[in-house]
Amino acid sequence: MSAAPRTERIALVVATLASFLTPFMGSATNVVLPAIGREMALDAVALSWVATAYLLSAAVFLVPFGKLADIHGRKRVFVVGLLVYTATSALCAIAPSFPFLLAGRVAQGIGGGMIFGTGVALLTSIFPPGKRGLALGVNVAAVYLGLSLGPPLGGLLTQQLGWRSVFLANVVLGAGAAALAAWGLRGEWKESPGDRLDGKGAVLYGAGLCVLMYGLGQLPAARGAGLALLGLVLLAAFVAWERRAAYPLLEMALFAQNRVFAFSNLAALINYAATFAVGFLLSLYLQSVRGLSAQATGALLAAQPLVQAGLSPFAGRLSDRVDPRLVASAGMGLIAVGLALLAFVGPSTPAGFVVGCLVLLGAGFGLFSSPNTNAVMGSVERRSYGVASATLATMRLVGQMLSMGLASLVLAVFAGREAVGPGRAGGFVAGMHVAFAVYALLCVAGVFASLARGQKAPAR
Repeated sequence: MSAAPRTERIALVVATLASFLTPFMGSATNVVLPAIGREMALDAVALSWVATAYLLSAAVFLVPFGKLADIHGRKRVFVVGLLVYTATSALCAIAPSFPFLLAGRVAQGIGGGMIFGTGVALLTSIFPPGKRGLALGVNVAAVYLGLSLGPPLGGLLTQQLGWRSVFLANVVLGAGAAALAAWGLRGEWKESPGDRLDGKGAVLYGAGLCVLMYGLGQLPAARGAGLALLGLVLLAAFVAWERRAAYPLLEMALFAQNRVFAFSNLAALINYAATFAVGFLLSLYLQSVRGLSAQATGALLAAQPLVQAGLSPFAGRLSDRVDPRLVASAGMGLIAVGLALLAFVGPSTPAGFVVGCLVLLGAGFGLFSSPNTNAVMGSVERRSYGVASATLATMRLVGQMLSMGLASLVLAVFAGREAVGPGRAGGFVAGMHVAFAVYALLCVAGVFASLARGQKAPAR
C-alpha cells in the first residue's frame, strides 16, 4: 500500500471516531437530563445550561484553535483536544453538584472546540477534491451514528447504571481515539507557519459570545436584553478589529468576497439554530409529559439520526458531481416541513406521528450537512482549511446555542421555573408549539440562504 492511501485510510478512521464521540455525548446528554434534574432538583431552564455550557465553551475556543492548528499543526491540536475531552468527561462523571457539573461541561467544551476546529480540516488536507465529498460524507455519517446511538445507549445506561455512566463511556472512546491519532496518523499538516494568533481578537470574540448567550438565557428580563445587546456590541467590535488586524483570527474577506463561503456558513447557522433543541424539547416531552422511560425515549429519538447516517455518504458523493447548493437546499426544505408538523404534537399525539416527523428531519439533515460542508471547504485555499473548518463548526455551535437560547426563552415564558410533569404539561406543550413554529420559519429562510450562495466553487 502506498503512503497516500494509508494516510487517507487512517485519517478517515481517526476523524470518524472523533466525529462519533462528541455527538454521541451530546445526544446522550439530552436523554439523561431528566435524571440529572431529579437528582439535583433542577428546573427545565437550569437543565438547558448543561447543554449550553458545553456549546458556549466549544464555540469560544473553536476559531482560536482552528487558527493555531493552521500555524502549529492540525494533528497536534486534534490529539490534545481528544485528551482534554477524555479527561473532562471523567470529571463530569464524578460531579458532586450542579456547579461542578457545569464547570466540567465548560472544560469538556474546550476539548470539543479543539476537535471540531481540526477534524474536517485534516480530512480536507489529506483527501484530494475528487474523493473529498465521499470522505466528508462518511465523516458526517459518523456524526449521525453518534446521534443515533446516543439516545438508546444513553437511556439504557441511565436506566441500568445511572446518568454518570454515560460520561464514563466517553472516557473509553476518547482514550482509544487519541491513541490511534497519536501513533497511527503519521505526519503533520500546517499551512500558515509564519502567522501569529490574534490575542485581542480572541478575547473580543469569546467575551462577545459569552455575554450574548448569557443574556439570551436571562430573557425575558430586562437585564437579559441588556446583556444580549452588549454581547452584540462586543461581536461588532471583534469584526471591526479583525478588518485591520495584521494576522486576523477570522479573515472577514472570506465573508465579504467569497459568496459560497459566506452563504454556506449562513445556511449552516440557520440550520442548527432551527434544529438543535428538537432533541432537548422532545426528550422532556416524551419523558415528563408522556411518561416514557429514558430507554424508550432514546429508542424513539434514534429514528432521526439513523436516517441521517444512511443518507449522508450518498449526499456527500452526490455533492462531488452536482452543485451542493441544490442538494443542501432540498434538505433544508424537508427539515422545514418536519418542524412545522412537530408544532402540532400534543399530550395525546400517537408516537408514530412523532417518529414520522423525526424521519423527515433525518432525511433533510442527511441531504444538507455533507454537501454544505463540501461547499465550504472547497471554496477556500489550503492555508485557510483550519479556519474554514473552525468557522463552519462555529456556525454549528452558535446555531445550537441560539436554538437552546430560544427554547429556554420560550419555556421561561410559557412554563416558568417549575419542573415539568404530567400535572403541569400545559405550559410546556404550548411553549414547545411556539418553538417548533419559529424553528420551521427559520428553515424556510435557510432555504433561500442556501440557494443564494451561487454556483459551486472550483475545488481546491
